[in-house]
Amino acid sequence: MDEMEEELKCPVCGSFFREPIILPCSHNICLACARNILVQTPEAESPQSSRASGSGVSDYDYLELDKMSLYSEADSGYGSYGGFVSAPTTPCQKSPNGVRVFPPTVPPLPQAQHHLLPHTGVLPPVPRNSCLTCPQCHRSLTLDDRGLRGFPKNRVLEGVVDRYQQSKAAALRCQLCEKSPREATVMCEQCDVFYCDPCRLRCHPPRGPLAKHRLVPPAQGRISRRTSPRKTSTCTEHELENLSMYCVQCKTPVCYQCLEDGKHSTHEVKALGAMWKLHKGQLSQALNVLSDRATEAKEFLVQLRNMVQHIQENGVEFEACLVAQCDALIEALNRRKAQLLSRVTKEHEHKLSVVRDQISHCTVKLRQTTGLMEYCLEVIKENDPSGFLQISDALIRRVHMTENQWGKGSLSPRMSSDFDLTLDSGPLLQTIHQLDFVQMKVPAAPILQLEECCTQTNSATLSWKQPPLSTIAVEGYILELDDGNGGQFREVYVGTEMICTVDGLRFNSTYKSRVKAFNSSGVGQYSKTLVMQTSEMSLPSFGSKTLAAVAWFTFDPATAHPDIILSNDNLTVTCNSYDDRVIMGNTGFSRGVHYWEMTIDRYDNHPDPAFGIARADVMKDVMLGKDDKAWAMYVDNNRSWFMHNNSHTNRTDGGISKGATVGVLLDFSRGILLFLINDEQQGPVAFNTLEGMYYPAISLNRNVQVTLHSGLPVPDFYTPGESEAAGSVC
Repeated sequence: MDEMEEELKCPVCGSFFREPIILPCSHNICLACARNILVQTPEAESPQSSRASGSGVSDYDYLELDKMSLYSEADSGYGSYGGFVSAPTTPCQKSPNGVRVFPPTVPPLPQAQHHLLPHTGVLPPVPRNSCLTCPQCHRSLTLDDRGLRGFPKNRVLEGVVDRYQQSKAAALRCQLCEKSPREATVMCEQCDVFYCDPCRLRCHPPRGPLAKHRLVPPAQGRISRRTSPRKTSTCTEHELENLSMYCVQCKTPVCYQCLEDGKHSTHEVKALGAMWKLHKGQLSQALNVLSDRATEAKEFLVQLRNMVQHIQENGVEFEACLVAQCDALIEALNRRKAQLLSRVTKEHEHKLSVVRDQISHCTVKLRQTTGLMEYCLEVIKENDPSGFLQISDALIRRVHMTENQWGKGSLSPRMSSDFDLTLDSGPLLQTIHQLDFVQMKVPAAPILQLEECCTQTNSATLSWKQPPLSTIAVEGYILELDDGNGGQFREVYVGTEMICTVDGLRFNSTYKSRVKAFNSSGVGQYSKTLVMQTSEMSLPSFGSKTLAAVAWFTFDPATAHPDIILSNDNLTVTCNSYDDRVIMGNTGFSRGVHYWEMTIDRYDNHPDPAFGIARADVMKDVMLGKDDKAWAMYVDNNRSWFMHNNSHTNRTDGGISKGATVGVLLDFSRGILLFLINDEQQGPVAFNTLEGMYYPAISLNRNVQVTLHSGLPVPDFYTPGESEAAGSVC
């Protein structure tokens, strides 16, 4: 019920409606408040009142009256109201709702007639052509000869106000307190106002004309309000006629006389009861819809309140995590501090030890030198020439030897007093200054732009974009394709670009592709899967010779051993291990004739790399050909062997060195595999009866670096088989 209270208060006085009238704009206002905000147009003013007001403006808004000097202290002191020339007026005041209210300027009524107040229906006459501005929509309304009586009274609102006041279980409150209304102690029957003791003494003193007002307890006043009879609704134009019909065109109740000789005589009318039920049904339906919206709003408020609680809980948890992370950093810094202090202590002790050893050694040597000097001085004092000459040579040699010992850097310090340790704290300080929060969410799934995705021969171009309105930071994208035969997806591109062309695909094959985005928080969801079809392969011919299909490919990092190192757009490969590691190409072959070469960029310590083909599930941590999934030739600086399933065959002289070229020729028309070194065939046909899917492969260690050259034509000395022209790359 408290939410409804604002609907029951007048926008001018801020109190509950008393005798509300309905304005043409459908807003309501107290009858007394309507009279207070009336503005008189110049046509209705007498010359005397016009001179008294000192204004010739044709219309006034009640909100601008103080600016137009109407009813202001700057006027001559007189104004017209209701046909009377009033006494000097007082400045306008503001109602509790901020609307400017001008006190009535009618002459005071005699004491005996003081009970005829506005709420009794006996009001001073209203001047003709008076203007009323709605306090809510600010629409200006010009009154006719009937004045305020031309506006219908809102009996329904009056009844709702009465029921609301009657249903209030709490104690009645003072109607004149500004902020926190106190409990009412009395009610004036004549003023129809509830007062607390301070407001009664201030606004309703028991003297003068107010001394004869009857003050009753609030409960008794509420009962008197409750038992006051409600008047029957009558027509505003024919006050003696009750409203009995409803004008559909004017959307207002009318009486019988309005239909006979009034302006509604030609309008469509319906029975008042029928329209009452119809509008009640329409209002009920609209209320049901509004009730659903209110229910949704309540649920939304519950959700927001839950969010407040979750935000508080998450804030506390996040603060705790932040403190724990900072404490962990401080603890790690303290541990590192202890380690560095330990190194300084060791350096300090080492320097002291070296210097102390040098002091001890120098002290002993100095004592020996001093003893020798004293002894020689005593010998010089002897006067026996023969005895002196017997030992003088030995003493001279000892003195020279001792002097030479002092001259060989023995008087230079072995250790510097400075510490050759400098703490490089710059990167750490920079990192601390850059310490900040990162994006907490992973990116959304990218959207593949179908209009820009296409295939051409054995390559596919894919384009994608971020979802609209996405504000999450993206650091890069991962594009994945399957093997064109319904197999598993594998990464073919990782980077920041949003368009990628993949070459070396199989001809006449169906590929599935998808893309996902990532940032420092993790990897997002995949986009929708796009299915693409590559073109059929056509083989060029020169004269009577048909060339093999040109299939370009690179090394595949997704299938490589972790020790493999790739560069040059995955065309150059080496290894960081002394053991052999395997890497394969990113395209598999099952038909056609294919030839590729590998250039030896680096060859140290005579290793034996292996070149050949392999199945997708070949072992990656042994030499190529050690298991039954690979067919290879391994070669050193002097000779080569063919190897499959750890079986070595066909040893052939001739090895490789830096700058050499190893060629691999795979012919499915004959089912054979052969090798070339420096454009010459190495040994016989290595393997035959080859069928199925094979990938180019190589195994090497850290002493070898190789660069791949794919998509090459078949060497001139080789003649492909007859069925090759119908072959295709798979």
